[in-house]
Amino acid sequence: MESPKKLGFGLMRLPKKLASIDVEQVKTMVDLFMEAGFTYFDTAYIYPGSEAAAKKALVDRYDRERFTLATKINAAFPGMTEKMVKNQFETSLSRTGAGYFDYYLLHTLLGSNLRRYDKFDLWDFVKEKKKEGLIRHYGFSFHDGPELLDEILTKHPDVEFVQLQINYADWENDKIASRRNYEVARAHGKQIVVMEPVKGGKLADPPEEVQRLMRQVHPDASPASWAIRFAASLDGVMTVLSGMSNVQQMQDNLSYMKDFQPLNEEERAVIRRAQEILKTSAAVPCTACGYCLEGCPKGIRIPEVIAALNEHLVSGQTAAGKEKYGSAVEAAAPASACIACKKCEKTCPQHVPVTDAMKQAAELFE
Repeated sequence: MESPKKLGFGLMRLPKKLASIDVEQVKTMVDLFMEAGFTYFDTAYIYPGSEAAAKKALVDRYDRERFTLATKINAAFPGMTEKMVKNQFETSLSRTGAGYFDYYLLHTLLGSNLRRYDKFDLWDFVKEKKKEGLIRHYGFSFHDGPELLDEILTKHPDVEFVQLQINYADWENDKIASRRNYEVARAHGKQIVVMEPVKGGKLADPPEEVQRLMRQVHPDASPASWAIRFAASLDGVMTVLSGMSNVQQMQDNLSYMKDFQPLNEEERAVIRRAQEILKTSAAVPCTACGYCLEGCPKGIRIPEVIAALNEHLVSGQTAAGKEKYGSAVEAAAPASACIACKKCEKTCPQHVPVTDAMKQAAELFE
């Protein structure tokens, strides 16, 4: 399996114009990415508008052999039938117009949803699509612990790559288990696609103490560059996905990844110190992926409520948090509407104790 250059364009957090994806800005970003020699684009069936944007900004404008496209099939949410899930493949082909997928993934595997992927026989389904020439490589994205990862890779040795959440903040996190999952994947000889290298944008704006350390070594380098280079420096990493949301983020990433240099020892020492600082952070580790929204019976805007709560927890800006909270609940249910069903927690890739966060937000802001 040929490895692309080590920066991938994640199409989950694309720029918006009003409520829709700003396709013209995405086209500019795609052009910059391609002109710099990068080829890997990552989308998913459940990313709203993303596959259609990929068609308009990429597939319709470039020769198919010039780029590689990854998308995903999702059986994670309760209520899906086997037919509904398998129909996602044809829908993704239609939305993207790609003709085939270079990389195709079973999406967001967790202990709580793995049974559905087995029940619907999706492992054989994607292998059949590969035989038909509609998939070139297949793998899965994973959000659980190393024991389960080892079990899956042992059971399915023909998986060609694994997509893992890897960033320096989660490297030793017991719940995310970045390091241990990385080591399991490498022990099975698997290539790795890295997701969430900047932890949903959190490492693009880390605590000031961390930023000060980074500026002492590289005064002009962005905090995001440290996070992405950390992940890209690991052995066996095929590409690092960055969910870029504007042209400026694209330009920044290209500035240091076009001629990528792994971290040196001085830089690694800064990362180790940053990890120690982040261990003391009070922030709720939400990356605003939105997976929790699908199953919430009360329609609470969970990521927005948590963002408001973090204003208080991280920087003590309670007034700013209250203002954010007001916007979050203006046209939705308040945090106090939470009935503690924990459906959100079962789908959360970050293993966030959402129920506790909702209770805390309600007590603080209502």
